[in-house]
Order: sequence, then structure tokens, then C-alpha cells
Amino acid sequence: MSGNEFRFFLSCDINLPVTFRVERLEGSLPSTKSPNSAEERRAELFVECALYIDGAPFGLPMRTRLESTGPSYCWNELITLSTKYRDLTAHSQLAVTVWDVSRGKDEGLIGGATILLFNSKMQLKTGKQKLRLWPGKEADGSFPTTTPGKVPRHERGELERLEKLVNKYERGQIQCIDWLDRLTFKAMEKTKGRESSRNGNAHLYLVVDFCSFEHRVVFQESGANFLLPSPIASTNELVIVWDPELGKINPSEHKQLKLARSLTRGIIDRDLKPSSNERKSIQRILKYPPTRTLNGDERQLLWKFRFSLMSEKRALTKFLRCVEWSDIQEAKQALEMMGRWEMIDVSDALELLSPVFESEEVRAYAVSVLERADDEELQCYLLQLVQALRFERSDKSRLSQFLVQRSLNNIELASFLRWYVAVEFYDPAYAKRFYCTHEILEESMKKLSGGPNGEEDGLKLWQSLVRQTELTAQLCSIMRDVRNVRGNTQKKIEKLRQLLSGLLSELTYFEEPIRSPLAPGILISGIVPSESSIFKSALHPLRLTFRTQCGGTCKVIFKKGDDIRQDQLIVQMVSLMDRLLKLENLDLHLTPYKVLATGQDEGMLEFIPSRSLAQILSEHRSIISYLQKFHPDDHGPFGITATCLETFIKSCAGYSVITYILGIGDRHLDNLLLREDGRLFHVDFGFILGRDPKPFPPPMKLCKEMVEAMGGAESQYYTRFKSYCCEAYNILRKSSNLILNLFHLMAGSNIPDIASDPEKSILKLQEKFRLDLDDEAAIHFFQDLINESVSALFPQMVETIHRWAQYWR
Repeated sequence: MSGNEFRFFLSCDINLPVTFRVERLEGSLPSTKSPNSAEERRAELFVECALYIDGAPFGLPMRTRLESTGPSYCWNELITLSTKYRDLTAHSQLAVTVWDVSRGKDEGLIGGATILLFNSKMQLKTGKQKLRLWPGKEADGSFPTTTPGKVPRHERGELERLEKLVNKYERGQIQCIDWLDRLTFKAMEKTKGRESSRNGNAHLYLVVDFCSFEHRVVFQESGANFLLPSPIASTNELVIVWDPELGKINPSEHKQLKLARSLTRGIIDRDLKPSSNERKSIQRILKYPPTRTLNGDERQLLWKFRFSLMSEKRALTKFLRCVEWSDIQEAKQALEMMGRWEMIDVSDALELLSPVFESEEVRAYAVSVLERADDEELQCYLLQLVQALRFERSDKSRLSQFLVQRSLNNIELASFLRWYVAVEFYDPAYAKRFYCTHEILEESMKKLSGGPNGEEDGLKLWQSLVRQTELTAQLCSIMRDVRNVRGNTQKKIEKLRQLLSGLLSELTYFEEPIRSPLAPGILISGIVPSESSIFKSALHPLRLTFRTQCGGTCKVIFKKGDDIRQDQLIVQMVSLMDRLLKLENLDLHLTPYKVLATGQDEGMLEFIPSRSLAQILSEHRSIISYLQKFHPDDHGPFGITATCLETFIKSCAGYSVITYILGIGDRHLDNLLLREDGRLFHVDFGFILGRDPKPFPPPMKLCKEMVEAMGGAESQYYTRFKSYCCEAYNILRKSSNLILNLFHLMAGSNIPDIASDPEKSILKLQEKFRLDLDDEAAIHFFQDLINESVSALFPQMVETIHRWAQYWR
């Protein structure tokens, strides 16, 4: 709202119930130890909300649900009172009291607070209000109240001022500046931490979020005359008059738009053909990435020539973005056209499952396209399709049923679907939806007459998947016991082997084989204690060797205490990019090892025999010396076989491109691993999409030891490396829409580097593809990028060398 506008609503005109949201409790509760036990009792809190008008209770009080998963206690519950805004008076108050049902009757009262619904200017309060609770007192609704929730002026600090500004920001009264806002909120978090440590959480606060309206609401009694304007003191004073039509849609423009998009024009539009300039504009729009929003002119252009675009499959997703879905007739016409449109690719169908498209018919159409994908391709997108369940309109959606049906015919899909869904149970906002999908999968599989291989029945198949959960629970128990052992890593390893051989000997030989969570097609029959070990790190991850039913072994790393969902996503993208490159006959010898999160802070990783570059350089001084040990060849380049060197060069090229596109950070010689056959690969993806804990990260994660192993920056092998990089970059650019769509579906996930700012993260990824360049320009761009990175590794630019050398150290 600009300075010369004044728009408002009158409270007597609002025929809506009083609504607000009880968010959370801040501060520390008093000790809740049981009188007969030293154990801390878990508090079970609820909030009682009552409305008082002129000091008297009005209507029935409302209560929130019980909340025991604290601290911090978070209800985030919408409360709707029976009273309407038009019934309020100037002295209406909300009284909130927090109770703990786990305590006795006398101790159950935590505290209460009271807040006036209108401020001193007779405007309805909106946005978040932080109420200080009076400990041990029930909220008093008398006027004036004895339990005011407003913090006294002399006690207000910097935090109170900042919270008011945040409230204004959330109501749109402060301009949004993306980069500055992020810096400000980070600084505020630090200030909040300092204030909390200084005050020691001496007080309890309840955060309540009042409903906001399009304009401010001014108190006015029903039937009363509006406030008369005060006499003008000076003839030069301007009088601001409220114009009720200000800011509304121009009726003539709206009428023109409706006529241009009406059904009667459809007969004329069928024969319209775009001119040369319009065709160029349309082609430019069709090349837009899926993250780009179309402006009004672009939407109008696509709508106008929609009939001529029906044979262009790429145009469907763009056309559906142009539809005014609130217009029933227009939506109906769009859905009819969608059914007759040229069938789109699976990668474009993923875009239709993003949060942008809410129409159930559009999402069902996307699922019908996905049905064409084979199991191998579907598995590449399964992680994102599970995340897309967040954006569905119902718990038993077409997408949910499709995933279950496809899983019934493929044990790998069934196993991974079950794990991907189970991990999301911890998200309270969508737990019901994921749990519903899990139930459908369980019921459908139990009813299955025969398994995917025709041997096991459905019940046995489901039980084999349940035993995977039992196995991970036992491994978590082992890790707790091992961590409690005092002493060095060797003592912990001895304890691990002792547990596996003794108390938990059932893990050495399973009663019935269990399907491996990482590779459900493999049946594992037990753990080999003598070959199991522990890694030397803070979390002490287990390295376990499992026997397989066919007589072999498989090695697995089990982690507890670390969220590996981000690693799971990145390794999935590496696997997908490897597939895309191979479809173009470019095999870069990547190592997409298997990763599976089995909980919020636990998971399994496939163990690949290899050594870190830090170890190799410490023991062998160079990568070439290490490879000579396994692949010596006196006639080969640098004394190793040509095949081994080619494998090394290709893998370096593949990971250089992939880590650049995905913005992988925190690269050092300990998380770059080398296999005996010359394959280099990356592990530990705690920082992605441009985030990096170290200052001045180089644009390409290419260390000088890798370049030296290729014979230096002037050798023919290094030239070949650059050639592979540019070829791979252009191949992956062709599939940019697919990769961007997959990340867009992860926007609602709890993966740290995406959840912090989903829109910004996806735009960062899009930027790496340089979609504004053609293939030739992209080759020059990427070569310059490599040269820039390598020049910093050798003595040419002193300042840049120093910065990037520090990064690798």
C-alpha cells in the first residue's frame, strides 16, 4: 500500500468467526520429576483459549490437542471460536492458559496470559504475538486484566523490537530483498541465541498468530455512524478519502481478457497460425526451463495459438501454466485439449507433479504418462515421486496407487518405496499421507497370491521386508553398546565382534534369509564377525560383511547419528547422470555406490574397496606410483596400462562435471577415493548446491595431484580429459529439464541444503547449466572454467593460488 492510499475494513462488517493459530511454547518448563522416581516425567501440555468481552466470558472455551514431543512444544493448531468479528467490542480479550495433564491437579497449571484483540488505535491485532505467561496463574479475562501477556516496556530488549519487525515483514509491510533478508535472519538467530543464554529462559512465552486480512480492520460497532472527520485546521491540509474501488481489477481490461479467452473465440482460434515473429517468440518460450514463470503476454500468446501447438509435445506443460484454473469453462476446455495433445515425455510428466499444478486431472494425466516408463527408469525417479505425494490433494491419490501397483511386480521397487515412505513418517505435516501409502502397500502385498518371482507369496514377501527394519534396529542397538566402550577404536572393534559372536549370535546366522535393504534382489543370511570392523571417526560407523545366500559376501557401512538423505539424493543423481551419459555412448566409469536412509539419522551405504587420495599420497607420494603397483606396464604411459590411465581420466572428467553442476562443496583429499582399477569417485556430500564451509572454493573440484597424474596441464592426456568434460557437460545440458524437475519435486523435503531456501537452490542448479548458450559456446565456457581452476593450482596467479591452495589443505 503506497503512502497516499488508506484502505480498511470495519469490524462490524466482517461476518467471519474469530480465528487464530496457537503456534509454540518458548522457554524452559519447571522440573517434572516424579515423587517416587528420579526419572524426568514427560510433560503433556494443552492450551485452553477463552474469549472475554468487556470482562465477561463469551462463548465456550476451546482447547488444543495434547503435545508431548517437546521441548520446544509446538501445536501449530488453528483455533476457530464461535464468536464472529462483528460481535467484538473494543475491550474484547483472548485469555490463554497452558495446562500439563501429566502433573497433579494443583501442579498442572503452567501459566496464563491475556491479550486485547484491538490496539490503542482501535485496529485489530494481526500476525504473530508473543505472550509472556504468568507462572502458576490462570489467564484472567477481567478488564483490566491481572495477567497481561504484553511484556512491560522496561523489560523489552532488542529481541522484542526485532520480533515486531519480523511481524511486519510477514504481513508484507516491509519490502522483501532476498539476499539482504537471509543475512538479516542469520544475524537475528545469533541475537536470539545471545538473549536466551543471557536470560537463561527465565520466562515462558506462548506464540499466537492472529488472522490477517487484505486491509487493516478498524473497530466499529454495528449500526453506529462512522467516525466524523475532524475539522481541517489549515486550508493547505490534504484530506485522504477512502476509495473502495482502488486496487480492484479494471473491468474493461478484465472483459477484454475474458473475450479473448472465451469459448466462442475457440472456433476462430482453431485456424490461427503464428506469424514468423510470433513463432520465434513461442519457440523461445518453449525452451524456458521448468522453473521460469511466464508473464502475462507470454501466457496470452500460448493461449491464442494453443490449437496450432497441439502437435508440439514440449508445449503442453507451458500451455497448462497459461490456464486460469479458477475459470470452470476455461479449465474444462484445457483438460479436453490435454487429452488430445501429442503425448509428452516422462521427464515432462514429472513437471506436472510439482506443486505448481494442483488440478487432480492434470496430475492423473502425468501418472498415465509415467506408466510408460519401465521399472529401471521408474526406479531412477522413485525418490522424487515419493516426495511428490506431499503435493497431492488426497491421501489415496492416483500417484500413490500407481507406485504401489508397480511395486507389486518388482521387489526392488517395493523395498525402496517402503523405505522412502517410512523415513517420511517423522514429518508431522505429511505423516498421515505417507502412512496411508505404506498401509496400501502392506495390504496389497499381503493379498498378492505370488511374489514377483512367482515363488514367494505376498505375506512372506512383506515379512521379508519387515525383517529389514528389525535388522537395522538391532544394528542401532549394537552401535550404542560399542560407543559406550571406553578406549581406542581397536577395543570397540573387539566389542563389536564379541557382540556378533556372543549375545547377538542370531545375527551371525539368520533363521531365514533377509533381503538386503541396499540391493533387495540379494538375500543375506548373516554377518561375518571376523570381517566386520569400525571406522575411526566421531560417529564410529560399522563396516559389516554379510554372507549372501548364493555363497558370496557383500560389504555395507551402517551409520547412526548422521542424516544421510542428502547423500542419498546426490548419489541417486550421480547414478541418473551415469545412465544419461551411457545412453549417449559415453561411459565415464563412474561409481554410483548405493545409499539408503533408514531413518532421520541412520542409514546404509555400500562399501567400495578403495583408498582416499590423502592415504595414497602419504604412502606413495603420487597417484601414478599407486596405480603402477596394480597395473604396471613398461611400455604404457607413465609406466601403467593405457586402460587404467583411460579409466582414471574418464572418471576424473565425469566427477568434475557432476560436482560442478550439483555445486558439491567441502572437497578435500579425504573424500576423494581411488579404486585399484583407476576409478576415482567422491563421497560425503554434506554441502551441495553451492554451499561450502571453506572460503574461496574453486569453480571446479580438481586438485593438482589429479592433473599431475595426467601428465600435467600441457599433456595430451589432459587435453583428452578436457574433451570428455565438455562432451559430458553438453550431454547433461540436454537433460537439464529432467534434472531440474527432479530437484523441484524435492522442494518440500527435509534435505538441509534444499529446505533452507528451495527456490534459490533450484535457481542455483539451473544457473550451472548455462541454458543461454548453444553447444559450441558451452564448450568454450567449460574449457575456460577448467583453465581457470587449473591455473590456480600452478604458480601463475599468486593471490588466487594462495586462496585455492588453502581450500585443498
